[in-house]
Amino acid sequence: MSAMDFRFTDEQLMMADTVRGLLAERCSPADLRRLMGSGEPRDTGRWAALVELGLQGVLVPENAGGLGLSEADFVLVAEACGHAALPEPLVENAGVAMPLLAALSRDSRSAAILERALAGEITIAVAHPANPFVADAGTAGAILFVHDDAVHLCEAGAVSLVPQPSIDPFRRLATIGDRPSPATEIATVAEAGPALAEAFDRGALFTAAQLVGIAQRAVELAVAYANDRNQFGKPIGSYQAVKHLLATAQVKIEFARPVLYAAAAEAQHGDAHSRARISHARLAAAEAADLACRTAVQVHGAMGYSWEVDVHFFLKRALALASWWGSRRLHLDRVARRAFELPLGADRTFAREHDHA
Repeated sequence: MSAMDFRFTDEQLMMADTVRGLLAERCSPADLRRLMGSGEPRDTGRWAALVELGLQGVLVPENAGGLGLSEADFVLVAEACGHAALPEPLVENAGVAMPLLAALSRDSRSAAILERALAGEITIAVAHPANPFVADAGTAGAILFVHDDAVHLCEAGAVSLVPQPSIDPFRRLATIGDRPSPATEIATVAEAGPALAEAFDRGALFTAAQLVGIAQRAVELAVAYANDRNQFGKPIGSYQAVKHLLATAQVKIEFARPVLYAAAAEAQHGDAHSRARISHARLAAAEAADLACRTAVQVHGAMGYSWEVDVHFFLKRALALASWWGSRRLHLDRVARRAFELPLGADRTFAREHDHA
């Protein structure tokens, strides 16, 4: 069995670098504060710049008008969005909603909505059974949601939305307040089962990627503060206690990152092995983000508990994503199934179940 190569290609790295550069320029904590002060759900200029990159169709098959790329092509972009605490729904739209809509698009109405979304005219929100709420539905042009035994695609304004509280001021959550019309049904749940399962895996994977990005940014903010803040005549970052806190958080990130990248490389297989990898990544990333954000607050001292400190943008996002696309229990169960119910061994570490059943 040949060894797997988890290295990213030049094209994948270039795409991620482009997104990182744009977000570094247009999604700083100062930009986040201005947006929070305005009460607007999106920065229209920043979103337009992201749309111009053409990322909305990155995971949509070529025969449906997309780029036909894989999860490994998008995982670094999702990580960059977490690193910037991007308010706009690039990850949910491009990473989950668009490939799901493409998989279920079978009539002229859904095809027209998909075409508009690929052009960047609208975004698609997904109300998946795995999540208690739907995110960013208020700014979406259409909503994909499961009701009873059917999947519906409704255009904006066709359903009423009930706003729900969110710990993250940039994540607008809602529930759908009325019953959909039979005319909006695009598939039964039985028909859409595989596509909904793939959407769940993508959601969990790209949530893990955002959490890794959040964790890294929290450590960076804490390091910068520790180098600037003086106590007893020298930076607090020179003290061993602070160094150990930050080093422990960074080690947690370094252990989560390769798990994430391996899960992205394997995601397309859609078997018990790849699902366990995704769940492992989700668990490791959530633990890294939790530790990194709490450590960053601790390093900032008493003022770390104030919204004046930028790390709160990342702490709140980490808390908001902690139960998104599956609970910790659910992901532990998926890893346990791979570990306890399927063959293990050195020869099966990177093997497919259908080859080594």
